[in-house]
Amino acid sequence: MMKKIAGLVVAVAVMASCVERDKTGKLLDTPTAGKIKITVDESLKPLIDAEIQAFEGIYHNAHIEVIYLSEGEAIESLLNDSARLSIVTRRLVESEEKSLHDQTIVPHHLKMATGGIALIANRQYPDSVMTLDELKIILGGEIKTVTASRKRNDPTLSVVVFDHPNSGIVRFLRDSIMTFNELPEYCFAVENNSAVVEYVSNTPHALGLIDVTWISDRDDSTSNSFLNSIRVMAVSGDSGFYQPYQAYIAQKSYPLVRDIMMISREARSGLASGFMAFVASDKGQRIVLKSGLVPATMPIRIVEINHEPF
Repeated sequence: MMKKIAGLVVAVAVMASCVERDKTGKLLDTPTAGKIKITVDESLKPLIDAEIQAFEGIYHNAHIEVIYLSEGEAIESLLNDSARLSIVTRRLVESEEKSLHDQTIVPHHLKMATGGIALIANRQYPDSVMTLDELKIILGGEIKTVTASRKRNDPTLSVVVFDHPNSGIVRFLRDSIMTFNELPEYCFAVENNSAVVEYVSNTPHALGLIDVTWISDRDDSTSNSFLNSIRVMAVSGDSGFYQPYQAYIAQKSYPLVRDIMMISREARSGLASGFMAFVASDKGQRIVLKSGLVPATMPIRIVEINHEPF
């Protein structure tokens, strides 16, 4: 018996010696255990909260501390080694990749989903559609021109609100819709996406810009409460006006579409790699699907319903 116990002690000691440690002797995290800090674009909060909850529910020894920031701040935290993983809506640009290469770090990009930006208005606003040309006019400082073309007396659009001065939403509009140095004075930030919804729901003349994740999950109570308080605008595509529904995002009929990227600076197979693998797996992609977005690594089924009588 004593020999068996001695053998067991030796085996445990050997296994313990195989666990990776850093230079100070501290245990390193593994793909399914440990603790890391990640930063995420605040506009993606509903989706990432769901992914982390599912991941930690399966791997009880894994703990992901998530900090929600503007897109610019989230990427900056990755560059200065304040976070192991950042989730944003773009890839790193050349200068950012060089910053990591100078630290002998090769960043790893992985697309997790395709989402989009929703235009929202107060429920008292009489119109439910907007063209891309009208959006460009508004961003260019001529909101009165759009208001006049609507031939409406009241209420009329007079302010545009978004989540943050370093917003990924504003960056997307600048990169993909039209070039501008500064937004007009009637465009301003109100802190975060939920604050945008609150402001628009209480302001008849406001147009808001939020990420689709805040209104796309019809099983989520917060999403439904937001939908009940605002109007989601349809935006012109190539052949008509489309709301940011999953099918229209998948087909890219909805014009304000953007990818969601996971970017890791991890040089070994640790918890960041494990979480990225989970999000890209069948379970993680089903969470994307349920959230009303388009998964990156699994097909979705689009069904067209014919409403004509037999």
